[in-house]
Amino acid sequence: MREVVPIVISYIYHINILSGPCTIQRNYHVPFDHCCLKIQHFLSSLPQSVLKGEDVSLPDNVIRKIFRFARLRKTDIFYHFGCGTNSTISIAAKEFNVKRSVGIEIKKSIANEASSRITGIENAHIVNQDIRKTSFSDATVILFWFTDSKIIRQMTKRFEKELSNGARIITIWSPLDLMIPAKAEFPFFVCKKPFCYAESLSEQINAIYGNTCVDFTAAWLLSEKYIDALEVVQREHRRFLNMFHSMVIWINAWNSGVACEKEIPPPVTTYIGILKTFFNIDLSTLIEGRR
Repeated sequence: MREVVPIVISYIYHINILSGPCTIQRNYHVPFDHCCLKIQHFLSSLPQSVLKGEDVSLPDNVIRKIFRFARLRKTDIFYHFGCGTNSTISIAAKEFNVKRSVGIEIKKSIANEASSRITGIENAHIVNQDIRKTSFSDATVILFWFTDSKIIRQMTKRFEKELSNGARIITIWSPLDLMIPAKAEFPFFVCKKPFCYAESLSEQINAIYGNTCVDFTAAWLLSEKYIDALEVVQREHRRFLNMFHSMVIWINAWNSGVACEKEIPPPVTTYIGILKTFFNIDLSTLIEGRR
């Protein structure tokens, strides 16, 4: 799971509506007469693009929060890889007055829509291109939010080779590979070139969170921070999301050998039981053998 360290993979990337409204990826099947309506009611509160893992839309307030966190400046040349129709390009150009704001979008129809939204903004541009073929050596700040491990590896190599020292990479959920970020405010990270790398996952976690492992309480708190930071979940669904997401975080920590506990703790057993009993979502099948 190195590609999604430090154990902060969002559960939304595990969810995909496949063959009907009650099917969840990785064999999580929710019978209609048991709890499908409850799950669907919750899922309906999230953008469908997020559930499908496509064209993720960030609220404008979150975009501004990310830019302030990264200290976006007038002298910066900003790129958003996989910009979709987010407002990142216009906000960077108009509100943060960057020298140039560039969105890279592979889908032509989406790139065209994104272009229509920045008409008249001289320092904003949309490029319809695959990020793996894009020239970006002039970038000083890049927003990079991808979960495909192959693309992450390819682009990390390009960042090392093509960016100038001082360039910042903004990521959401986790730093790239085993990078140690220059700045971290979960779920947002900024890595600055020349990049520093940890030798192990536990070393990376310790550098970011001050602890070499992740326990149940940490998983729960990280989930809460994620919910608060992304501002996309309605209040009535927070408890369910917090429970589900924190279990995914803890299970990933356990499977990666960086959970603090030596045995599965009672709260994890309880919440996994609740998810199975009331929502027919059996996360216990994801837990690898006990130590």
